[in-house]
Amino acid sequence: QVQLVESGGGLVQPGGSLRLSCAASGSIFSIYAMGWDRQAPGKRRELVATITSSGNTNYADSVKGRFTISRDNAKNTMYLQMNSLKPDDTAVYYCKADLEDGSYWGQGTQVTVSS
Repeated sequence: QVQLVESGGGLVQPGGSLRLSCAASGSIFSIYAMGWDRQAPGKRRELVATITSSGNTNYADSVKGRFTISRDNAKNTMYLQMNSLKPDDTAVYYCKADLEDGSYWGQGTQVTVSS
């Protein structure tokens, strides 16, 4: 099993930036991919970005060019740098880890983009 703890959410004005962090503990050696999902009020949860253990990344079309996913293996931490934020980015952001026995999520962190 893996435990995931997100941090870094908050309130930001349109056009601003935030960096989310996800600290992983437990069976981290079994993780083959990590990522971020988000869920806005009244909407389905959607994939935002993923990164594999080899560093390959993938992004939702809605965030390409604005968000960057990265990981620091020495710190067992994954990041999501979010720039040029829009009101449509408002959501609860969840850290996700994929292992052979299934996927795990953190508790989520709220990101609100509003003036």
